[in-house]
Amino acid sequence: MTPKRPTRSKLPDYSPAPGLIGAVPLTVADHALVDAARTVLLHHYRPFWHTVGAALRGRDGRVWTGVHLGATVGRLSICAEAIALGRAVMDGDGTIECAVAVRHPKPDEPVREIAVVSPCGACRENLLDYDPAAFVIINTAGGLQKVPVRILLPIPYQR
Repeated sequence: MTPKRPTRSKLPDYSPAPGLIGAVPLTVADHALVDAARTVLLHHYRPFWHTVGAALRGRDGRVWTGVHLGATVGRLSICAEAIALGRAVMDGDGTIECAVAVRHPKPDEPVREIAVVSPCGACRENLLDYDPAAFVIINTAGGLQKVPVRILLPIPYQR
């Protein structure tokens, strides 16, 4: 009798659980924000160069969008959220009521849907720095949720 080969265990699911503290239902304006991020990404998508789109809504209701600026040297890339935030600071008052980012699948990925993604750590810090009361739309096991940015970064960097 041959011994049974160990099977590779499934990686734990690190996605946030439904019912996050401070989560609020998405509004019509929030769904429009997701659509704005998808639209800017579809309009400017270029494989490996512009793969993430973002949209920020200021407290005055205005919306700014941005796309990820890829670079040959990865650490020189600039996140879509940072581009949108820069536009909000330059053209508005720099407040952030809500932010969302979406990611285009890589050419070899079987799932072809543009999906909402959580901001990276640097973008979480930036959003928190510019508006500690900001909300972020994220994809969770329970679907899209709007959560306070502070729960995504419970112990932010302090100068």
